[in-house]
Amino acid sequence: MARPVVGIIGNRYLLNDQYPAHAGGAMNSEAVSEVSDCMPLLIPADPRFVTVADLLERCDGFLFTGGRPNVHPEEYGEPPTEAHGEFDRARDAIALPLIRACVQSGQPFLGICRGFQEVNVAMGGTLYPEIRELPGRMNHRMPPDGTLEEKFEHRHTVSFTEGGPFHRLMGASEVMTNTLHGQGIKSSGPRVIIDGVAPDGTPEAIFISDAPGFTLSVQWHPEYRASQDPVSRPLFAAFGDAVRSWARSRTPLPAQVA
Repeated sequence: MARPVVGIIGNRYLLNDQYPAHAGGAMNSEAVSEVSDCMPLLIPADPRFVTVADLLERCDGFLFTGGRPNVHPEEYGEPPTEAHGEFDRARDAIALPLIRACVQSGQPFLGICRGFQEVNVAMGGTLYPEIRELPGRMNHRMPPDGTLEEKFEHRHTVSFTEGGPFHRLMGASEVMTNTLHGQGIKSSGPRVIIDGVAPDGTPEAIFISDAPGFTLSVQWHPEYRASQDPVSRPLFAAFGDAVRSWARSRTPLPAQVA
């Protein structure tokens, strides 16, 4: 049987300052293929090319990835400022309604960094433009210099709610993660449950209450060396299990021969 398909929500880039492209990090595809055991499919997140209905029909699950552009603050009722950084309104137009559709139907998704923030905004929440400027908060941004290993190294703990889905999945109430984000949750959406926080109180793990499917999302980047990391591996494995379950549920059974 063919592996189920995970649609990876891509980002828009300008290569060499002139060539428009859609792209996604190879780490995301590696994690989906090697740990979730699903087929990664990069999606050009732009309503000119795809529709939410098309994506729901052709993909079995979705990975909402990180990326430099941020969710436009107009999506949560605030004016844009310089602190909000770059935007990708085309991705907003696909990702936000797609998340809401998945929550309603039970189609599984995993949110990472910007994807984590998209889930909160899609469900009615708001974001801080710059976490490090808040009193008592640490700098969660990626180090500007150093090797890839240094940029993605573990930098702080995340504490999970006792008995919550992340605690059960990880088999631990506290784990070490990397941190490469500037924005973060300001107010959580009405159904968004904060299930893990950094030492400074920044939300790091969420899920959607009363959702029929897999809705786990994290603020860190578990795709980095996912097959080797004891925190990333169970997260992507559980996501893959949920995607396979969804794919089986909508695959017609073969006709019985009398």
